[in-house]
Amino acid sequence: PSICSSQPKNSAPTTAPAIAMTQRPMVKTFLKHYPEIYGVSAPRYRFARLSLCNAGVKGMKTVANSVENNEQKLLERFMWLSIAAAVLTIVLKVTAAWVTGSVGFLSDAIESGINLIAAAVGLWALKLSAKPADANHHFGHARAEYFSAQVEGSLILLASVAIIYTAVDRLINPVPVEQLGIGLAFSVAAMVLNGAVGVLLIRAGKKYRSTTLDADGHHVLTDVWTTVGVIVGMALVWLTGWQPLDPIVALIVGANIMFTGYKLLKGAIQGLLAESLPKEENQIVYAYLDEYAAANGVEFTSVRTTAAGRERMVNLVMQVPGDWTVARAHDRADEVEVGVAEALGGAETIVHVEPLGHPTRTGPMTV
Repeated sequence: PSICSSQPKNSAPTTAPAIAMTQRPMVKTFLKHYPEIYGVSAPRYRFARLSLCNAGVKGMKTVANSVENNEQKLLERFMWLSIAAAVLTIVLKVTAAWVTGSVGFLSDAIESGINLIAAAVGLWALKLSAKPADANHHFGHARAEYFSAQVEGSLILLASVAIIYTAVDRLINPVPVEQLGIGLAFSVAAMVLNGAVGVLLIRAGKKYRSTTLDADGHHVLTDVWTTVGVIVGMALVWLTGWQPLDPIVALIVGANIMFTGYKLLKGAIQGLLAESLPKEENQIVYAYLDEYAAANGVEFTSVRTTAAGRERMVNLVMQVPGDWTVARAHDRADEVEVGVAEALGGAETIVHVEPLGHPTRTGPMTV
């Protein structure tokens, strides 16, 4: 039945039909963001039917598009924050390296330079991944975020090689460091700035399922631990006067950065190879399907999951009683698609319908 009625504008419907399963996520989104779009308080849920009539389907789609656009803009602002922090950090660390002549401070500054390049690539990847599907990319551009993580991991590995090379050279050809107190002050300021930005980026990456933000946040925090190591090493040089500690600290920093780059590359490659969703998310999917199957007399087989950037994808077979009509099976499939999306907080689900007991096959077919 239609969700609209001919009742007066300001009266509540006396017998409002239940909102269809496939409409509920749109209703919830509409009510949640009603104040943002219309500038007034949202109506109570029992008036949802009337509100939906007043706004119309077009209004609800406007809300959904507005929410998605706002999220994308927010993610881009996080990347601009990362870029600004990287620029300021480079200035602080280069100043520390120039004042002291320390290869440890120089190695720290090199990593911050890599942070700046990686953040710029990450911003580009975020913009690209937000583009809708087109004639050449039927499933959208979400996997662009994995490309960003690959670039970032590769740059980290290059930075580690440069740092290790410089440290070995300084061990062979030692140069005394000077004015360590001033250098340490600049380095501590850079560490505090990077620490705050790194934690913020990682939290945002997990909240919005952004591989780019998560990778950049971990990169920034790696820079923080690098700075901590450099500060400790330079403080020991300052206190003991033993100059070889400077390149030794740089070698340790280089090895740590190399390991971080390896982990980032591994994660990006796994994403490009369509790895399944994390174990806890798979458990959520199976729990929902088991509950739905028990309540509706159907069975689920060949459940497969994966992710493309921020997008979750679920592919499954639903076996239904053989006497069901196509329309009834289709309605149940729609309910499953919506239910999986609600359980995961967003997902694209494809349901293939078969009669109960029918042998199920998956994978490509060769004819």
